[in-house]
Amino acid sequence: MDGLILIDKPQALTSHDIVLEIRKTLHIQKIGHFGTLDPLATGLLIIAIGKATKLFPFFSKEDKIYRGRIRLGFSTDTYDSLGKPISLEKQLLPDKEKILLAMEQFRAEVRQIPPPFSAKKYRGKPLYKLARGKREFQLKPCTIFIHYFELKSYEPPFLYFEVKCSSGTYIRSIAHDLGQSLGCGAHLSELTRTDVGNFRLADSFTLKKVKTLAEKGEFESFLIPLESLLPKFPKVILNETGATLTKNGSTVFPENILKVFPCEPSLSDAPEEKEMIFRLFSLEGKLLALAKRGSQKKSLCPFLVIN
Repeated sequence: MDGLILIDKPQALTSHDIVLEIRKTLHIQKIGHFGTLDPLATGLLIIAIGKATKLFPFFSKEDKIYRGRIRLGFSTDTYDSLGKPISLEKQLLPDKEKILLAMEQFRAEVRQIPPPFSAKKYRGKPLYKLARGKREFQLKPCTIFIHYFELKSYEPPFLYFEVKCSSGTYIRSIAHDLGQSLGCGAHLSELTRTDVGNFRLADSFTLKKVKTLAEKGEFESFLIPLESLLPKFPKVILNETGATLTKNGSTVFPENILKVFPCEPSLSDAPEEKEMIFRLFSLEGKLLALAKRGSQKKSLCPFLVIN
């Protein structure tokens, strides 16, 4: 069994907890997730099964959309409601206009420092372990991209928001930094991930639903097969010789290629871009590998063999 499952993660469970539950349900060990959600957060978690785990680099870089709630008035050490307050509570809170103005600063390219309590590593060790041990460390800011950060409603001390951001963005840090900018302190109190690339929370399944369908043997109801993934890359159908070459990681030549979908651009008229990626398929319709252009004209060189 190979493919993706879109899971609606409940609160309190970690992303690893979800992986363990799916392993128990499907009796498969080779399972991972594409993008961690904190225990506080709910929403879309992409679970990879079997050979789909090899595709992590492509899905981990997708933009994400979140909806959530920020509590104004004080900051916490974890930057969310699970942490301890690290500032006195401010009773005087900013008005809506000041909040909108502050949120405008969180657009386009932003330099962000990860939360001290996070899985990000510092000199090989997770930050949360260093923070719990009260070890001192200084983090360098990371460059992220925020497409938009919108105020949905303001009900003091809570503001409700939606944000679309690049991979690697910590929404907890956005909440904390917004509080610092406003001068009143703030932390994240609720968070739901609604989108990862082209995948939507509306198409996801609860753990209970996956278990029920699996017990009935209706795996096709919740499993997105390998062959339908990464549709933005052209699909190349190979003959038997081409399939054998691909499985061995060898270069595939024009005489091994039966057809390319979409036909425009094809191997003949597509720009000679070295970084253009192709999906290589067998005659039986199985996804064999991902490939880039080879050094020889119109040849393809597999760089990620899947089957």
